[in-house]
Amino acid sequence: MDTSAENLQKIDHVVVIMLENRSFDHMLGFLYQDTNNVSPLGHPYEGLTGKEANPDSNGNMIRVFPIPDDQNPYFWPGADPGEGYFNTNEQLFGNHHTPPAGTTATNQGFIKNFGYTLGWQRKDNAKKPGSWPIVKGTTEHSIMGIFTPEQLPVLSTLAREFAVCDHWYSSVPTETMPNRGFVHMATSQGRLDDHDKIYTATTIFNRLEDAQIPWGIYGYTSPHLIRRSLQAIPEQPVHGKFGNFNDFKSDVEQGNLARYTFLCPAWGVHGNSQHPNYNVSQGEQFLLQIYQVLRHASIWEKVLLIITYDEHGGCYDHVSPPENAMEPKDCPEIHGFKFNRFGVRVPTILVSPWIEAGTVYRVQKSDFSANQDNQSTLTPFDHTSILATVEKRFGLTSLTARDAAAPHVGGVLTRTTPRTDDPLKGVKPPVSNNPPPYEENGMGHNNPSHLQQVSADMASRLPITDEQGNYVHSVVPTLTTADDMARYTHWRYNRYYHKDPRNYKDYEKNYYDHHRYEEHSNC
Repeated sequence: MDTSAENLQKIDHVVVIMLENRSFDHMLGFLYQDTNNVSPLGHPYEGLTGKEANPDSNGNMIRVFPIPDDQNPYFWPGADPGEGYFNTNEQLFGNHHTPPAGTTATNQGFIKNFGYTLGWQRKDNAKKPGSWPIVKGTTEHSIMGIFTPEQLPVLSTLAREFAVCDHWYSSVPTETMPNRGFVHMATSQGRLDDHDKIYTATTIFNRLEDAQIPWGIYGYTSPHLIRRSLQAIPEQPVHGKFGNFNDFKSDVEQGNLARYTFLCPAWGVHGNSQHPNYNVSQGEQFLLQIYQVLRHASIWEKVLLIITYDEHGGCYDHVSPPENAMEPKDCPEIHGFKFNRFGVRVPTILVSPWIEAGTVYRVQKSDFSANQDNQSTLTPFDHTSILATVEKRFGLTSLTARDAAAPHVGGVLTRTTPRTDDPLKGVKPPVSNNPPPYEENGMGHNNPSHLQQVSADMASRLPITDEQGNYVHSVVPTLTTADDMARYTHWRYNRYYHKDPRNYKDYEKNYYDHHRYEEHSNC
């Protein structure tokens, strides 16, 4: 009897929120330090002891340390660390080249790589002030700073009171778009960077649409990336819907939540994605919002909430990623990489009333939807485990070899009766409203973020025409602030999807009247 798969029958709604660019150790490394990395259930926890260290540029070994409360903790590590395939290789192997097969990562290159990144960012700021926001006092050692549970009360309470997966890896050792490709398609179609933004592979949303199973994709206040970057998703679905966070709340409250829901945060400096070095406290507030909407709904007993992060974003982690990932057929070798090594660990928390408090969850043999083809070790959780869970629960076929080999999470739902307690009752999220002091040439705290630029580029490709049938803005205009970028993206989406007849200038005042408070406040 496959009790792990049977457990999934307790769930009718899978909800996923994927945040940005934080490693497991960086966010949760000290979660159970006070109990010698053992949970209340006696589960071993792959956290930090405090002795983990990295060499700096002078050869000094610098240990991990709690982020100081009096040094702008929610903007730590103070700058945007290096990400992408080559930076990740340097952080894990000490060299940007693809390592030989079987090479075990030492994870000893994080400080040196962060120092390198700070160096070129400061050079950019000298040429063009404000190119990269860098908090005053940031050094290469800052990358070893670790959040304490007290600094992240929402994330840490959810991790302690439900299940935390301490061996959940990003799907590929690189940046955002390829990893988000894996969570939707079980492939990046051979891409290792964010340059190519359009993906054409079949998605989990297509599988659900074909099976006539309701699905939903919700942005926060801004349009989401998925609708334009994943070309296979139908623009006018019959069983799926697109919306913002208020639409999500309304659907939950009215009992109309889809079987599979994917939530997107608000990108940019005013957003809640937690991308370094934006305000982490905004993401804490967002997670509490999501939890409260679901916890107080009539469908709570049927919900599985999965909280995860797309990739580590250059933040420190001490665990070597495994090299037994299944390579999708449409991911040919590139730079000597065969898509068979996972990325760095990322924080992932499973929330459901069917989960015992204090669970530390790792893969079990019963969690696999398919045989492991005699692999020497069990394939760990990665982002395609979300796909495997949805596919197992709703009887869908796999998308690629990766999700076919991935474990689902049904085995975590061990309780015979659902819990009725509310572990986050009374928990208050942190608030950090004031931006930190930035270096003189790094006052770029209102610059458009990378993902805002990607969103604007996606929006610019919408085939919008004026009354004469001419295309309107086929390229992104010069936009210098995060607010301008968000407004432009809103305008394009409203013009195309909602037939808003206003031109760009006429849209500007209305956007600020109706969106500015919501975009800048996540209370």
